[in-house]
Amino acid sequence: MEGRIHGVAVECVTGDIAHQRDVDAVVNAANAALLPGGGVAGAIHRAAGPGLAEECRPLAPIRPGEAVITGGHNLPNQYVIHCLGPVYGRDHPEAELLADCYRNALRLAEEEEISSIAFPAISAGIFGYPLEEAARVALKTVLEEIPKLSSVKRIRFVLFSAKTLAVFEKVLGEPMIR
Repeated sequence: MEGRIHGVAVECVTGDIAHQRDVDAVVNAANAALLPGGGVAGAIHRAAGPGLAEECRPLAPIRPGEAVITGGHNLPNQYVIHCLGPVYGRDHPEAELLADCYRNALRLAEEEEISSIAFPAISAGIFGYPLEEAARVALKTVLEEIPKLSSVKRIRFVLFSAKTLAVFEKVLGEPMIR
């Protein structure tokens, strides 16, 4: 699914975030230590190689809602923006911290004059954020930020499964989101 909002393409696709050859930056759903792990962080670190962990080391730890940027190393992308999403039920206020991830990632993208960025469903995996709620926060935040963007012209949500894609597409079609 793709749409244009204020001249910015917004896409929802299924796929592997570590294999997005046509975007400048991918967003890592990171852990506080910015180390390789499972899920998105594991996939990105495996594809990027050990240099990514080395570059991350002095930037850690980060707090929920924060974002930092590194090079892409062996990824096909110039940059990786690492965001620590909230653990649902533990980090409060969850919705505000999750929204901060998307806001801060887009702010860093603007600072680096990045034209395209790919996001995963931050916090919707092992961090336990309910998928539909996570999609609503993600999409609402990104759509609110779009009018402030000058460099970013394409925002892609790369979702691991058809089920996750269906939820994001459903939420994106809701009138209150737009």
